[in-house]
Amino acid sequence: MLTVDFDRLGVRAGTRVIDVGCGAGRHSFEAYRRGADIVAFDQNAADLADVDAMFEAMTQAGEAPGYAKAETVRGDALDLPYGDGEFDVVIASEILEHIPSDAQAIAELIRVLRPGGMLAVTVPRWLPERICWALSDEYHANEGGHVRIYRADELRDRITARGLRFLRRDHAHALHAPYWWLKCAVGVRRDDHFAVAAYHRMLVWDMMSAPRLTRTAERLLDPLIGKSVALYFTKPAVRDAAR
Repeated sequence: MLTVDFDRLGVRAGTRVIDVGCGAGRHSFEAYRRGADIVAFDQNAADLADVDAMFEAMTQAGEAPGYAKAETVRGDALDLPYGDGEFDVVIASEILEHIPSDAQAIAELIRVLRPGGMLAVTVPRWLPERICWALSDEYHANEGGHVRIYRADELRDRITARGLRFLRRDHAHALHAPYWWLKCAVGVRRDDHFAVAAYHRMLVWDMMSAPRLTRTAERLLDPLIGKSVALYFTKPAVRDAAR
């Protein structure tokens, strides 16, 4: 289940990509499939071990081109261990809402992006997230949980204020918003609740089968209740920035 549109980012053979806060690796795996040189970056060693194992499995199964490169790196998003402008594409999907010092994280994302490169940032959308917070403290008030709710326009302006040019806003995962509202209503840890379990089975079926009915429904509902908002930016080339 991808939140970022890789076609929009132009990820292809040889594109140098860093997936900051990669988690379970869904975006890193897609970059690898497309032939990119991908760095899956996270602070969670257990997650990175699983991502590394999947990279190896993909290599053995021929699911990525032989020239593609993939590595996992453990570190802090507030202090990325890379020089300025090292990456063609920087992805930060569903991580900023977890980071108290988000201004420093945003600065680091921009710093390692090369002039002319693309940045994709996704966060939970304001309305679906606000409903979750209203229904359940447990949803967000825990170690490593969400520390803020973003308004997309405000986040966009904070990033453009640092010199990037805004390109586009998309919404994603509308079918997941009611699932999380339901979990928040009955208890976020009650995965065995009959309604939660039934909805989860539907989501798995949708992801595995991609039937026309649910794909069409989600496409129509994304602008209204999409669980995530994706913002796309480009870093002006030096000659553009000087104008």
